[in-house]
Amino acid sequence: MVRVGSFDFPDQLYFHREHMYVKIEGDKVQVGYDSWAQNAAGKVLFLRTRTAGSKVDQGKTLGTLESGKWVGPLKAPLSGTIITINDQVSKRPSLINEDPYGKGWIVMMQPMRLSEELPGLIPGTDKAKLETWISEEREKYGIKGE
Repeated sequence: MVRVGSFDFPDQLYFHREHMYVKIEGDKVQVGYDSWAQNAAGKVLFLRTRTAGSKVDQGKTLGTLESGKWVGPLKAPLSGTIITINDQVSKRPSLINEDPYGKGWIVMMQPMRLSEELPGLIPGTDKAKLETWISEEREKYGIKGE
């Protein structure tokens, strides 16, 4: 596991620059919001996702997240079809804050172009790329410290 400041980036995950992660599970992928972003956003109060069966292109809106500090779109880390929405997180969005890489996942997708798009994500094992990315994010959003 790579640690950047006080934030974990698990080895088996891939990270999109819009702060969504991908966990490959067989021929499907689990998608969630990364630890750094959920902390920067604050307590997640509301989550809306596109419905199961919806097709989404990489970088396009997968859903909307609202927190005490931020309201905005969640961008799809990969192109695919949403096959399952996490009902637990739909009912209790703060699970994203409590356990972003576990119970706080958002959707399961059937990827359409995994072999083409996965190389554009940051592997959880690439400490240098993760550190550079988070440093750029801190600067972009004017966040000091961690």
